[in-house]
Amino acid sequence: MERSVLVTLSVLIFASVAADDYVRPKPRQALQFPWKQKSYSQPEQVHISLAGDKHMRVSWVTNDKSSPSFVEYGTSPGKYSFLGQGESTSYSYIFYRSGKIHHAVIGPLEPDTVYYYRCGGGGPELHLKTPPARFPVTFAVAGDLGQTGWTKSTLDHIDQCKYAVHLLPGDLSYADYMQHKWDTFGELVQPLASVRPWMVTQGNHEKENIPFVVDEFVSFNSRWKMPYEESGSSSNLYYSFEVAGVHVIMLGSYTDYDRNSDQYHWLKTDLSKVDRERTPWLIVLFHVPWYNSNDAHQHEGDGMMAEMEPLLYASGVDIVFTGHVHAYERTKRVNNGKSDTCGPVHITIGDGGNREGLARKYKDPSPEWSVFREASFGHGELQMVNSTHALWTWHRNDDDEPKRSDEVWLTSLVNSGCWTQKKWHEELRKILMGP
Repeated sequence: MERSVLVTLSVLIFASVAADDYVRPKPRQALQFPWKQKSYSQPEQVHISLAGDKHMRVSWVTNDKSSPSFVEYGTSPGKYSFLGQGESTSYSYIFYRSGKIHHAVIGPLEPDTVYYYRCGGGGPELHLKTPPARFPVTFAVAGDLGQTGWTKSTLDHIDQCKYAVHLLPGDLSYADYMQHKWDTFGELVQPLASVRPWMVTQGNHEKENIPFVVDEFVSFNSRWKMPYEESGSSSNLYYSFEVAGVHVIMLGSYTDYDRNSDQYHWLKTDLSKVDRERTPWLIVLFHVPWYNSNDAHQHEGDGMMAEMEPLLYASGVDIVFTGHVHAYERTKRVNNGKSDTCGPVHITIGDGGNREGLARKYKDPSPEWSVFREASFGHGELQMVNSTHALWTWHRNDDDEPKRSDEVWLTSLVNSGCWTQKKWHEELRKILMGP
């Protein structure tokens, strides 16, 4: 078991991470962020996220505690016709004091439109582009990012992709109790995250608990506020949103998920509201994989799988994205531990560039449900072409040159024989309406 250790005046904190009995290749160096003189009130670490129908949340940090929390925006450079008022928060972690963290919701916004904006009445002008209202729409997908040379390579490749939304299934900064690394991560991703919405969920490296002193997700929840309230959730650790004809559910591997939990009941409610005529595609993300033929992190997702897989199967989930394992793997459509043409495709994509390196050892022979697996850094692109077909591609970093290494065309389950089967509808009603 690897542990990140922080000693602060005799306080010893252990950050638990995965047990590693495999040999990792030598990772690239961690990125260095030299100190730069900045205006005390200049917005930093700017990122955007979806915030309900036709709205976007803009988040940023200032060192000036008196800086206002509002965003000016418009469709022409330098001309701000609209104003979005926001809120602010901050947190303490031992001797670390965060800057003032601002969140302002803007909208209603037009789809597929470039907006120019400025945070807090100062700082540089930025721009963002809203997702389209209809197909086609493209998602960039990469988890377990960290702050290394490989991370920078992955981000550079994503920047070349014409995507509308970035999906990140956990493990963002790899701060591991070192709070300033949340700040440097925010600086690293701002060039991308301030232009396209980043939708994230938590991983094990977001857990920074100090018993009786600090809540385990205080850093993540304070900095990366997602649309949980807009989707009827009581927690930032699980929520849902819609883009064009896609309903996306973000779940929490590190919060309660048993059948008596708030997350389980929220998931049942959210699934019961999905309109497959309006959103024919249904995608789910969480951190710990359920289908994993790598030696790393075996069986860690079994408990969540036992509780929640029947819900996902009965609801006709098309694709499940996970991270945690630092490699790439794609399955056939699966359910209950075996191939099933009416189940979702599971894709593990925890290969964004973390400091721990790659998980190279796989089970031999490969399970019958595993289609493609490789221990390389990279990212994925999910192109939702229309209501029935999508193209998934995985791009290996390949020594700083993007390369399409895996691809597959997918057909939505709502347009398959599975969805029209009376048995499936009966199973769905039984699960969603049950206790």
